[in-house]
Amino acid sequence: MFYYLLAPLGKKWLVFNLFNYISFRAAGATVTALLIAFVVGPGIIRRLRAHKVGQVIRAEGPASHQSKRGTPTMGGLIILLATVLPTLLWAQLDNRFVLVALLSILWMGAIGFLDDYLKIVQGKSRGLVAKWKLVGQCAFGIMLGLLLLVEPVVAESTLPATATTLPFLKYLVVNFAPLVFVLFVTTVITGSSNAVNLTDGLDGLATGLAAVAALAFAVFAYLLGRTDLTSFLYLFYLPGAGELAIFCAALMGACLGFLWFNAHPAQVFMGDTGSLAIGGAFGTVAILLKAEFLLLIIGGVFAAEAISVILQTSVYKWYKRTRGKEYADAHRVFRMAPLHHHFEKLGWAETTVVTRFYILGILCALVAFATLKLR
Repeated sequence: MFYYLLAPLGKKWLVFNLFNYISFRAAGATVTALLIAFVVGPGIIRRLRAHKVGQVIRAEGPASHQSKRGTPTMGGLIILLATVLPTLLWAQLDNRFVLVALLSILWMGAIGFLDDYLKIVQGKSRGLVAKWKLVGQCAFGIMLGLLLLVEPVVAESTLPATATTLPFLKYLVVNFAPLVFVLFVTTVITGSSNAVNLTDGLDGLATGLAAVAALAFAVFAYLLGRTDLTSFLYLFYLPGAGELAIFCAALMGACLGFLWFNAHPAQVFMGDTGSLAIGGAFGTVAILLKAEFLLLIIGGVFAAEAISVILQTSVYKWYKRTRGKEYADAHRVFRMAPLHHHFEKLGWAETTVVTRFYILGILCALVAFATLKLR
């Protein structure tokens, strides 16, 4: 909105030329997101507390988590508001990258909201049945895959619509068959959204990691949208992708603003409303930037959390089927999954786990930045 209202004024007043620069508008989106989170956060938390929208704690979880029972959840509404509104204010709204990214965070946020509502407000312990949650995630993935086949976001790009790039390798792509591409997109969307959802188990953990990942994607979006930088760094140029940096910057600001309330001891949890929305947004951004494999590096901690659950569940079921339940109980891969609970069971304090995972998240982002020159 600001772009259309203020950028044209640059012909008369030089200062308004700033609104033509993506870097300036991305910074503006970050600050706006922070301010929105700070302003609306306390009110939303009060309303959640007044309606007794409290966190349900698993009985089998770490004993220290029982004190969190009843803490307001569904705080992901703060993240959604603080991401969507600044994007609408600062981005070019005719940019298809931005529109698809906004659709993704709202779609996944709606699925998470429904799950939280059924689980907490309606008192259904399972919330939205996992099967229907997966249907909603897959539906968006299939829709996005088909959309990119029929109407590529960047029709004039030298990259085929069904292609993806590989980190560390310059100008080398993997081109999928149409059906495989749709399945690939669906897998990325569902995997990313569920990975962030699994990571959201400690105060501030998923929120801080998401802020780091959003910053990394903002940088990549900005670079891929500039022909001079892509030529210098041996990257594929994606016209219009730079506007996606504004969405990512807004998401980073929203996560940092939410972290103010979500840091230990948390006043509010994001719930599935926030975690599914953030994960779906990351998956969509990676797909739009043709950087799906880079997502595994930037979101390395999220990936490790998801893998720990898959490994724990698979090994347990195999042992239970082949050697019996008692043997399976005694030979778990981790003391508890997801991975952050394993370290809690080892005696690490919650704040220690969160801080060290932050360090690993920053390391993953730095490795991702290293791929820009190691190619």
